[in-house]
Amino acid sequence: MEQIELGARGANSRSVRLFLPDGTAHGLVVGEIINWTGKALAAPRGRLPELLKRAEASRTGVYILSGPDPHRSGGLKVYIGEGDSVAARLRIHLRSEDKDFFDRLVIIVSTDDNLTKAHARYLESQLIRFTRQSGIVALANDTEPDFQRLPESDRADMDYFVDQLRLVLPILGFDLFGSSRGRTAEPDDHTSDAVFAFSTAGASATARETDDGFVVLAGSTARRMGTDTFPAGYRALRDQLIQDGRLVDGATPEVYRFAADVAFASPSAAASIVAARSASGPREWKVSTTGRLYRDWRAARLG
Repeated sequence: MEQIELGARGANSRSVRLFLPDGTAHGLVVGEIINWTGKALAAPRGRLPELLKRAEASRTGVYILSGPDPHRSGGLKVYIGEGDSVAARLRIHLRSEDKDFFDRLVIIVSTDDNLTKAHARYLESQLIRFTRQSGIVALANDTEPDFQRLPESDRADMDYFVDQLRLVLPILGFDLFGSSRGRTAEPDDHTSDAVFAFSTAGASATARETDDGFVVLAGSTARRMGTDTFPAGYRALRDQLIQDGRLVDGATPEVYRFAADVAFASPSAAASIVAARSASGPREWKVSTTGRLYRDWRAARLG
């Protein structure tokens, strides 16, 4: 058995405790946050029998099944569910061919066994909603429940519960919405409040640099007709964004529109998608208020 504690100093810091019952990171991992009543237990599919034998698995809670998306190279597909007994629901899924895609799973329960069926249904609906909004994984759920039948105080408690899941799930390898690649980037001590702008060939985009990457903001436009220098990898990425509904038809036939915030690995990746050509992000993105090149802005911040 091994226990790992992750934490950082700061006004919004958290201490996350990871417990490895069999002493290996490739087996069952239990994630908790100090002063949070929740507990997340993640495991590869091969360790499912061990997970189902744990007392927590018989409690009311929610669960996430995750596996490769057959329609997107390198993409993930997830199913989010709930149950009075998570173990009982999972045993049903094991007999279902349409849930056979998953290779990892996580169950989420409360440490005080205080989650009710209504709490679990509310958590399920919120997890599905935020995951769908993020757009970074494919959802296997056919419906999007909007369960709100909870007292106001209970909804507040469950919203706090979800906020903690945004932190602990990515640490356990389930980066569904915690990174918020579909959310508007809000500046804080670890992000930039600078807005960058880039215009080319009729397309115009704005972006922010955040902990999730270089985020092109919703409403920005991207050139539709690619040039000969448009790298094949970025063409494929643009096609995927179109397929996911994050790039849609723009106001004119010459451009696409970003229907949601989209995080890219670098300013150059973002610029190449916007311009539909090879582009040097550090040279082409500029601070919207001053016109300063991104490369100079970044150099100044690095001291």
